Amino acid sequence: MIDLRSDTVTKPTRAMRRAMAEAEVGDDVYGEDPTVNRLQERAAEIFGKEAAIFVPTGSMGNQIAIKLHTRPGQEVVIEERGHIFNFEMAAMAAVSGTIPRPVRSRDGSGILTWDEIEAALHVGGAYYVAPTGLIALENSHNLAGGTLLTRSRTEEICERAHERKLPVHLDGARIFNAATALAESVAALARPVDSVMFCLSKALGAPVGSMLLGERAFIEEARSWRKLLGGGMRQAGVLAAAGLVALEETPRRLHEDHANARKLAEGLAEIPGIKIDPEKIVTNIIIFDVSETGISADEICARLQQYNVLASGFGDSIRMVTHYDVSSDDIDVALKGMKEVVSR
Repeated sequence: MIDLRSDTVTKPTRAMRRAMAEAEVGDDVYGEDPTVNRLQERAAEIFGKEAAIFVPTGSMGNQIAIKLHTRPGQEVVIEERGHIFNFEMAAMAAVSGTIPRPVRSRDGSGILTWDEIEAALHVGGAYYVAPTGLIALENSHNLAGGTLLTRSRTEEICERAHERKLPVHLDGARIFNAATALAESVAALARPVDSVMFCLSKALGAPVGSMLLGERAFIEEARSWRKLLGGGMRQAGVLAAAGLVALEETPRRLHEDHANARKLAEGLAEIPGIKIDPEKIVTNIIIFDVSETGISADEICARLQQYNVLASGFGDSIRMVTHYDVSSDDIDVALKGMKEVVSR
């Protein structure tokens, strides 16, 4: 199967499996797992943050950040297609007692401007209006098709937010893709924010895990909440070892995934009934409209399985995501299957 549903489907590389088998471990709840500690120290070093903590999932990392930055009854300003709002099961309400204040980017890019954010803020206003407690950003933006939040835009938003004493959290699940596409370091993209989460298990290809980073005191408090939410993983070094390999080795080849995504988008744009602008594909996520094919997105995805291709339907659109288990030849096979499915 050519699995284009997500970059979460990658299998561990031989180097990851070897590192997992040979990992030195201890009890991480006691802070005694040397491999977990190395991963945390290395991630903090790469991002230029004081400290980091290894968590089982990106959702847990995001939700711990929201919990620590807010208090019950506050709002979290977020772009309306943000992962935290759409795919984390209303956890900000269940865990933190907060509600989202979704804002749609006027240009449709998923990347908010400060003016759009400012219009949604409730700071120092009427006592009967829920106050803003946090601004949540996403880079790259998943449901907007892997769009990019630039360093300058992040700096502007954080500067304005901090003037109003508002913290900013960055859902950087795929921040290494953003850094590759923007020719920036992840440290530069994350420097202005108060906290950042990134996934080891998406584009970087590790089997499990994400990292939450911020100031040392923030991460120490995050450790307590990780345990409360069930994230104390004991001898987690067997997982952290794969994460270390992913962190050190995978970023340098992400441009290949971006090239395959652009190739896929260019091929899809030539198929009648499919609407996509290849020029807007800058990372590894492709979302395209199939409404004019006369076939539903779910039906197209079901038919693609006959050609050994897996994809995900979203309303009138389909999402495909490239990763290191998808080659340029696989893109050719996927395009051939799509042409035959749509032309039936």
